[in-house]
Amino acid sequence: MNEIKSHPVGELGYHFVDKKYLPAGKNEYYLREKQNPGKNRFRPLTTKEIDTLVNNRNTSDNWNRIMVSELFDANLVRNCKFFGLIRIGALQPLYHEYHNLRMPVGIYNSTIISCDLGDNVCIDNVTYLSHYIIGNQVMLANINELATTDQAKFGNGIVKDGEDEKTRVRIEVCNENGGRSIIPFDGMLAGDAYIWSKYRDDLSLLSKLMAFTDKKFDSKRGYYGKIGDRTIIKNCRIIKDTCIGSDAYIKGANKLKNITINSDDFRPSQIGEGCELVNGIVGFGCRIFYGVKAVRFIVASHSQLKYGARLINSYLGNNSTISCCEVLNSLIFPAHEQHHNNSFLCASLIMGQSNMAAGATIGSNHNSRSADGEIIAGRGFWPGLCVSLKHNSKFASYTIMAKGDYPAELNIPIPFCLVSNDVTHDRLTIMPAYWFLYNMYALERNGWKYKDRDKRTEKIQLIENDYLAPDTVNEIFHGLEILDSLKADEKDQAYTTGWENTKRPVLITKLNQSRKTYRDMLLLYGMETLVNFVISHEIKDFTALKRTASPEDSRSTWKNIGGQLIKTTEFDRLRKEIRQGKCKSWEEVHDFYREQGKKYEKDKLAHAFNTITEVRGISSRQFTSTLFCELLKEYVQIRERVFENIYSSRAKDYSNTFRKMVYDSTEEMNEVLGKFKDNSFIKSQQTWLEQQKKQVQQIIRKFRQ
Repeated sequence: MNEIKSHPVGELGYHFVDKKYLPAGKNEYYLREKQNPGKNRFRPLTTKEIDTLVNNRNTSDNWNRIMVSELFDANLVRNCKFFGLIRIGALQPLYHEYHNLRMPVGIYNSTIISCDLGDNVCIDNVTYLSHYIIGNQVMLANINELATTDQAKFGNGIVKDGEDEKTRVRIEVCNENGGRSIIPFDGMLAGDAYIWSKYRDDLSLLSKLMAFTDKKFDSKRGYYGKIGDRTIIKNCRIIKDTCIGSDAYIKGANKLKNITINSDDFRPSQIGEGCELVNGIVGFGCRIFYGVKAVRFIVASHSQLKYGARLINSYLGNNSTISCCEVLNSLIFPAHEQHHNNSFLCASLIMGQSNMAAGATIGSNHNSRSADGEIIAGRGFWPGLCVSLKHNSKFASYTIMAKGDYPAELNIPIPFCLVSNDVTHDRLTIMPAYWFLYNMYALERNGWKYKDRDKRTEKIQLIENDYLAPDTVNEIFHGLEILDSLKADEKDQAYTTGWENTKRPVLITKLNQSRKTYRDMLLLYGMETLVNFVISHEIKDFTALKRTASPEDSRSTWKNIGGQLIKTTEFDRLRKEIRQGKCKSWEEVHDFYREQGKKYEKDKLAHAFNTITEVRGISSRQFTSTLFCELLKEYVQIRERVFENIYSSRAKDYSNTFRKMVYDSTEEMNEVLGKFKDNSFIKSQQTWLEQQKKQVQQIIRKFRQ
């Protein structure tokens, strides 16, 4: 039986906070005053204004509880019911227009309970508006319920006074059994989520992170919901315990409950038709529309959910897009793309710059009776059409999966490889260095694309977008150790074991070719990092470069912390300082990210220097100016080959017979694809290469003096 409580009608709009939760000497409005100071700008209604309001079919439980500003026009309030303390800003004879929605300023056909309304708002047919602070020039039309409860948390994983710990909202990322659950908070970065979910054996660390989160928020009851200036909300059903920034646009949403929607004039967010969002945080500049369902989630800034996407118990990093598909229990770093109706992602850690093809079911099959499996994929993960993977699996960076139903768990330790399920020969086939050999156009273009599409205005974490960086370079070194232990046959291939949880063979193809290619790419990374540093900092000679680089005794190890690469030693220091209480808040953790971002160029330079000495088998002392100049020439040759691969990998789209057969003429193909000679990315790469070659020659002349 539904328990319906009855109270005197005169109490409607009052006692928002139970007396036992009010501090001594405080009334139920004390937090409202804190959120929206400036009560002195309001005055009581005049007798004439009350008469006008009554004649316009308005009612109030107490007209003395309605406070207004000097520019209040009572003629602009019609057919409304007011309960509790109401404060209304200026109402002037104007109308506002937004996307062909034209509304007169004023308050019409609505029930309003204990709210503050800003200047020149447009409110019409809001059936139930309770305990909200509404900004200036806000437009609200056709909303069934817009209300805040006294224990509202606005999507943050906190516990209010008098609540049980069991009510705390958690996001169960990476694992369906909740063993890696994180506590969401407004402003949580991908790095924060990773630290919290990864180090579950570090109980002291976890305790501190919990304290950081609780410290960010007040446990007191009685905070009002807020809607920022110039926000438009129309044709929505239920909006409850929701905090909305300025300049947001919300239309046709079914349900928004216990969420924060970050938005401002530079980074407006939009929520569209049919969406249902519960227990979550929406970052600045996000777009969520057309039937999206999201529960227990964080969507970081400038990301999109659309076309019926489902995001549950997951964190989605910045500048990502998910549409038409289902994502459960996953932690996803920035720049993730998943666009297809039948793709599925579950219980996974996806470390950025990833792309899920149609039909990909990542983590769809469990190999035990409990839902405790996980999949971990380094950045650049790309499962192809209809790929099906099983828990547990782990993939090095830039693994591309060919179409197939993979029968068992996988552990792919070599980056930039192509993985295939060879059904005919019943074996797993790996082609190392595939991206470098056959798909350089996509690899280079993606690196440029991720930088270009990073719309963040506050870049607390420095996200690494280049495919060659300390993390992937270290993976290449590890991969070479594995490949060097194998012996190629006459077909340049070898067999190995331990990459798949079966007894069938694992075939490694193009063994010698890939080993040479990997070493070339290591030299490319090292030399390009040094060259770019010399150019940007106007280094005068090799001695100055070597002194600035401060090469270490050995190549440093790195971690991908939410898309930001941080030296392992520095990250371990952060964890230690958190445990010891030297790092005392999430704000200080974010300051650490900023500090590491400033140091990244210098740390990467030292790593690049050590990469060159290691790949050439020399000591730091043996790395002389003369050798550097010789390596510069080799670097240019490698760069020229890379450009040739970029050119040829795109040119095949114009020359392959099977790609051309859908066009009746070259003219038709050029109209559809654009002329190959006009490809802007290839032209920009060619221009950059020519400039780089000239600058390298200048460095050689300068360093030889």
